[in-house]
Amino acid sequence: MILLSQQLTGQPIFILREGSSRTRGRDAQGNNIAAAKAVANAVRTTLGPKGMDKMLVDTIGDVVITNDGVTILKEMDIEHPAAKMMVEVAKTQDDEVGDGTTTAVVIAGELLKRAEELLDQDVHPTVIAHGYRQAAEKAQAILQEIAIPVKKGDLALLKKIAETAMTGKGAEASKDKLTELVVKAVSMVAEDDGAVDKDNIKVEKKVGGSIHDSEIIEGMLIDKERVHPAMPKKVENAKVLLLNAAVEFKKTEVDAEINITSPDQLQAFLDEEERMIRSIVDKIVSSGATVLFCQKGIDDIAQHYLAKAGIFAIRRVKKSDMEKLARATGASLVSSIDAISPDELGMAGLVEEKKLAGEEMTYVTGCQNPKAVTVLVRGGTEHVVDELDRALEDAIRVVSVVIEDGKFVAGGGSPETELSLRLKDYAASVGGRAQLAIEAFATALEIIPRTLAENAGLDPIDMLVELRAAHEKGQKTAGLDVFAGHPGDMQDAGVIEPLRVKTQAISSAAEAAVMILRIDDVIAASKSAPPAGGDMGGMGGMPGGMGGMGGMGGMDF
Repeated sequence: MILLSQQLTGQPIFILREGSSRTRGRDAQGNNIAAAKAVANAVRTTLGPKGMDKMLVDTIGDVVITNDGVTILKEMDIEHPAAKMMVEVAKTQDDEVGDGTTTAVVIAGELLKRAEELLDQDVHPTVIAHGYRQAAEKAQAILQEIAIPVKKGDLALLKKIAETAMTGKGAEASKDKLTELVVKAVSMVAEDDGAVDKDNIKVEKKVGGSIHDSEIIEGMLIDKERVHPAMPKKVENAKVLLLNAAVEFKKTEVDAEINITSPDQLQAFLDEEERMIRSIVDKIVSSGATVLFCQKGIDDIAQHYLAKAGIFAIRRVKKSDMEKLARATGASLVSSIDAISPDELGMAGLVEEKKLAGEEMTYVTGCQNPKAVTVLVRGGTEHVVDELDRALEDAIRVVSVVIEDGKFVAGGGSPETELSLRLKDYAASVGGRAQLAIEAFATALEIIPRTLAENAGLDPIDMLVELRAAHEKGQKTAGLDVFAGHPGDMQDAGVIEPLRVKTQAISSAAEAAVMILRIDDVIAASKSAPPAGGDMGGMGGMPGGMGGMGGMGGMDF
């Protein structure tokens, strides 16, 4: 049990359940910082174009091979609460930008490492937290200042941004082909005001063929086949109906019984069922539709009549695919059979069923203004295709972000080196104890160029010295060219990233570091044992009525 120091008449006071643990002061901070640094070190070797991959094997033996920071952290079975906060940094970065997850985690880990050195010098955690917040705010302002605007429609620049996001991942071997697909896909779904809804780009994975067989479909690829073999395999100038209602006879909502006492009544009942289904099909046919995508089921009898009418039909289409089809073809989603009319139909130049990697799939192409597109990813093995999919997702997100924001920065550790130098100058102007924290923040940012150098087998100290010298001469876009083995102009080399990748990485890393720093007491509840025999007896069988919950309401640390 946890014993509080307060005692009354020599009687100890217990406030936490037996088995609970409590860590306080420097021990708590040390444990949390050590856990956060361990997470950062786990992904650090994946950073940059020469970063290595991780193989993750889960409890049932499924294997994931990846270089993507957020995927690694999601797949790792992390238990420590401070380490889980680092995983949140990567998830936030992934949700906001789609790339830079490793950068954000590595910076957060280094900020805590530098903070630990200040704690050893008896600098109070709140002073460090205040300094880190000031430094993060100043860093955002500096990044805005050094950002370079993007001209709308500059496809060459967008390709370079997509290429930077893919570099170091499995997609690198065919990045020319893939970046072209990404930029084309994003450009097709981008609105006039620059807004890009990534959900309108569907990435469909198919094992088989090679990476070079990947293609973009100006429309939709649906992983379904037509419901009846007598239906046409190919429909040109298709009139598309999107139906969110079952093409079946209606069943009663309440329990009902139908008493049939003679064969004549049974036949009449079956005839009426068929007549109802035929009337539904007649409504579809009279609307002029030649292709039907149904989100629900299509009855066997309905399939026969639809085939006789020469209508191409697919059933059980996913809701997300229905929404994309609506954008691609211009059709409206119809939720009732009675609402079917020619006005609700969309258009597609060609709807065709093709065999792909041994499976029948439906291509919807030739749409007039496809605001939804599909990128078909091919690869030799499942692991290759999965990693290509992750690389494409990252590239699509960063290209979307740069179109929306209209600003980018150089890569290769260039912005971090510039920030480090500028923040050191800023620290001197602030003075006081906060100066130590701002200087620590500035030094921590150098972990990015240092890690890039280490992962490329270069001397990190020599590279940092050369980078600093270049930036002090005013070369703001100087970064580490890991292929040439020395600093170079990253903008000229085409190593560029959206501004939001850096702003988000630094703000989320600083926030996570400050939150972990401010914790000086960790109270962990005892693990609750599973109830014996499965019968909890109205919770009364546990000590105190709620014993299985542990001392802190079942908190699992």
